[in-house]
Amino acid sequence: MGTPGGIRPARLKVGIISAGRVGTALGVALERAEHVVVACSAISTESRTRAERRLPDTPVLPVHEVADHSELLLLAVPDAELASLVTGLAATSSVKPGTIVAHTSGANGVAVLAPLAEQGCIPLAIHPAMTFTGGDEDIVRLADTCFGVTAADEIGYAIAQSLVLEIGGEPVGVRERDRTLYHAALAHASNHIVTVVADALEALRAALAGQELLGQELVGDNPGGIAERVIAPLARAALENTLRRGQGALTGPVARGDAVAVAGHLAALGDLDPELAEAYRAVALRTAQRSHAPASVFEVLAR
Repeated sequence: MGTPGGIRPARLKVGIISAGRVGTALGVALERAEHVVVACSAISTESRTRAERRLPDTPVLPVHEVADHSELLLLAVPDAELASLVTGLAATSSVKPGTIVAHTSGANGVAVLAPLAEQGCIPLAIHPAMTFTGGDEDIVRLADTCFGVTAADEIGYAIAQSLVLEIGGEPVGVRERDRTLYHAALAHASNHIVTVVADALEALRAALAGQELLGQELVGDNPGGIAERVIAPLARAALENTLRRGQGALTGPVARGDAVAVAGHLAALGDLDPELAEAYRAVALRTAQRSHAPASVFEVLAR
């Protein structure tokens, strides 16, 4: 996949603040695209270790020195820390005019970078729509990841697109005013899937306890047991079917209008864990709304 107009951006001196899961993964990807990560910041022992492992030739420097060395400054800090970091950088004037300053926050656009843009920097929001665990798979996945891109002007969009395409990702334009909605959609799709599957595994472990066959193990609350092997192909198929067929992927008792089965589920889950039962009820209600289930299902869910 080429860059816009077939033009590759000049090789850039990249600085990363900070050496977390996202920042170091992007640093490796940018170096593979022949940019050079000249400095990064790292405070915790964990982040220093990660920087040494992923970016062994990159010195760890104070934040203002990282900024001073950079032509592309990547701000890969948690959303809650971004505004104060930008304010601090602007106050020290450590970011040179003309520096490309890109943050990786999903919920923020370029407005949060205004203090640096006023000093002549090029503001970009480049958010990888991916979950990061800290493992090597993070870097591999970047090649198939979409990036939510917001810029202040067409020049900014061209730079952002080029950078994303160079590391094998797909740039997706997100309007400044829609960043929060964009981020909410991604959180709903990723974080809440983890909660739903974890709840399902908890219930399945309880249902299967003491019934293991042929050396099967439940493995307590840790992944890798029979509960995970039962759920895995089912959950993967449901996700793939939804991405391919949308609403048509809905199956099960709610979609069929089987109020008796739904009531049984709520009772069994309530005996195991009332909070889990309430989570099931909330998701089942939304499923009933989407599938236009009969009134009998809504009556069960309202009890």
